[in-house]
Amino acid sequence: MTANTQGADLHKALEYKAKLTEIINLIHQAHDTSDIIVNVRPKILDLLEAERITIYAVDGRNQQVYSQYKEGDELKEIRVPRTTASLVGFVALTGQTLNIHDAYDDKEVKAYHPRLSFDRSWDEKTGFRTKQILTAPILYEKYLMGVLQLINHKEDKPFSDVDADAGREVAKTLGIAFYNRRRMKTRSSPNKFGQLIDKGLIAEKAFEDAVSYARMNNLPVAEVLIDKYRVAKEEVLKSLGTFYHTEYFSFDGTQRMPEEFCDRLKHDFLQNILAAPLSVDDNTVNVAIEDPSDLAKVDSVRVMQLATKQKFFVALRKDIVEYLNYSYGISEDGTTGDVSDILGELSVDDDAGIVEEETESVENNDSAVVRLANQVILDAYQKGASDIHVEPYGPKAPARIRFRIDGVCHVYQEVPPSHRAALVSRLKIMAQLDISERRLPQDGKIKFRMKKGNIELRVATIPTTGGEEDVVMRILAASKPIPLDDMGFTERNLTVLKELVSKPYGILLCVGPTGSGKTTTLHSALGHINTPERKIWTAEDPVEITQPGLRQVQTKAKIGFDFSRAMRAFLRADPDVIMVGEMRDQETAEIGVEASLTGHLVLSTLHTNSAPETITRLLEMGIEAFNFADALLGVLAQRLVRRVCKSCGETYHPSQEEFQSMVGHYGEEEFAKTGIQYTDDLMLKKAIGCPECAGTGYRGRMGLHELMVGTDEIKRLVQKQATVAEIRAQALADGMTTLMQDGILKVLAGGTDFAQVRAVCIK
Repeated sequence: MTANTQGADLHKALEYKAKLTEIINLIHQAHDTSDIIVNVRPKILDLLEAERITIYAVDGRNQQVYSQYKEGDELKEIRVPRTTASLVGFVALTGQTLNIHDAYDDKEVKAYHPRLSFDRSWDEKTGFRTKQILTAPILYEKYLMGVLQLINHKEDKPFSDVDADAGREVAKTLGIAFYNRRRMKTRSSPNKFGQLIDKGLIAEKAFEDAVSYARMNNLPVAEVLIDKYRVAKEEVLKSLGTFYHTEYFSFDGTQRMPEEFCDRLKHDFLQNILAAPLSVDDNTVNVAIEDPSDLAKVDSVRVMQLATKQKFFVALRKDIVEYLNYSYGISEDGTTGDVSDILGELSVDDDAGIVEEETESVENNDSAVVRLANQVILDAYQKGASDIHVEPYGPKAPARIRFRIDGVCHVYQEVPPSHRAALVSRLKIMAQLDISERRLPQDGKIKFRMKKGNIELRVATIPTTGGEEDVVMRILAASKPIPLDDMGFTERNLTVLKELVSKPYGILLCVGPTGSGKTTTLHSALGHINTPERKIWTAEDPVEITQPGLRQVQTKAKIGFDFSRAMRAFLRADPDVIMVGEMRDQETAEIGVEASLTGHLVLSTLHTNSAPETITRLLEMGIEAFNFADALLGVLAQRLVRRVCKSCGETYHPSQEEFQSMVGHYGEEEFAKTGIQYTDDLMLKKAIGCPECAGTGYRGRMGLHELMVGTDEIKRLVQKQATVAEIRAQALADGMTTLMQDGILKVLAGGTDFAQVRAVCIK
């Protein structure tokens, strides 16, 4: 490169920087959003070398995006809804940047989304020919403020990565400017939740409706916004913090008030003033309070003289009440005490001798037993248990209670033998079961109300030796779906899975044993495609995860409303996507295949060991091979393994033998493709044990995945009903990693250890 060329490039770069700086300054100097949209456009066109530009802003009232343009002296407006029906609407809905080389190439456009299309009507009306399109979201932090669209590069070539970066830089500046204009607009009449409207998290009309609903039902507005309008709790707290100029406190179910405060202050007094001392730092007491501007309550805190200075944190009323109750050990019914105290009360009866089985009370009104049953459920929920096992061992031995946490059972408590039947009877009463029937298994449900929300427990009683009854309770705490990006998929599996669930029709199966997270994965997949344009029906037993936008149905086998009947009903209810909890029989599977062949996306689960085995299992059910092959999108097999605790997990260098063992289980030829070698820098994690993980060395779980795609080769093997070995070999050739291979990759990444992977994977 010559000196002249270098000088020309430097001059061009400096000129570009000067233009960009001028545009940024003009944007910030603009009087309002309209001034930005109308007057800054020519400068941006010159900078980005485009023929046309349109700048859209979000309308806070109806969540549309709009743009303004001059026609003579008249200012006109374009409005676009946030949907997948248009390029601008799609970018506004998804936050994704589009760089289209030819707008008339339907295949290129639909590669972004099957319903996406370019509207040619404007071109036909004006005679203009749209070719290249660069459309980028205008964001402030992660919140949509508008959309920037550039049309046709002046040199008639695709917009480059440099152009896209420049567009994003301009869009970033526009996002800041749009946000500041919104804040200035609402500053004249400050609102505690104004930031939510500024960020576009709720429309102004919806906010007005929320305020009206709160007043009519005597509820806090914040609670209505979170529970009814699905605004994130953290965003509500951020808005309150901005309004009061304070930090915020959020109760997560584990924080406790320091003991000295509990001993010194009365629960009723703190709950009356809705204030909660949190901690003391450098002679400053941190206090959560609902309204930091309420001078009477602030003075009430100051007269406590907990420290020389006070620092106030804004908090929701509900969080303050729950924090106080948890700190003082107050249960749902208003009583206090933990399980040890309750068991202490029960043990007093042991002096009376052991009560014979026939005379033990089943009409149990003992308040201690009632509180024990409640406390067991509360403790299980707070410890993150999935199941509670109550196991009596006869009239002379204590009954054992175990919690299953992260897939492993841990002993929680022992109950005096004289009260084992009373506890079982109490749990049966809560589940509305027949307490006089001890010879047959029974099942029911408990709806348990807590301060922080309601949980449901699926209860099963099973007669055991000696005339005893075991009780097993599965906690069905309603939760929100986990984003697909946070599910621990490898890059290949995540990319492929997103492609599969974005298909307009076909069948996708998630397989594995009970408790392997299949339903969680399917709900994450649904969350990825859950948009207002799709009608999604789900049939589940039970409904464990809820998300707005889905129409979820609880099946009831006892009255004949099973999965197959639910699916038939869905097909008459204009679905785009159907999720069915499990394909338990031939009828359900056949309806699922039929639905997928008639233009619906069908997701379901199955109990099989691996992805290739799923094919043979369904064919053995009697599914027609040619129809199933046409419908098949893919099969995802998964397992859950325990994570090494992040607090105590220790890094170490594995031995050559340990490394070779993993290579052998992975497959030497396949492992060589990973490029991972045994070096001195290779480090793994091992479990140690600490209070955070209750001494186990493990805390939380992660998924192992085996994703087989329904390629043309796989479909041909399905049609000829090939063996599992043949299907598996083809799936591996298509890029599938087995459960064992995926687990080993996650061991090498430090997420878990090899012992956990071997425990759940079949070689």
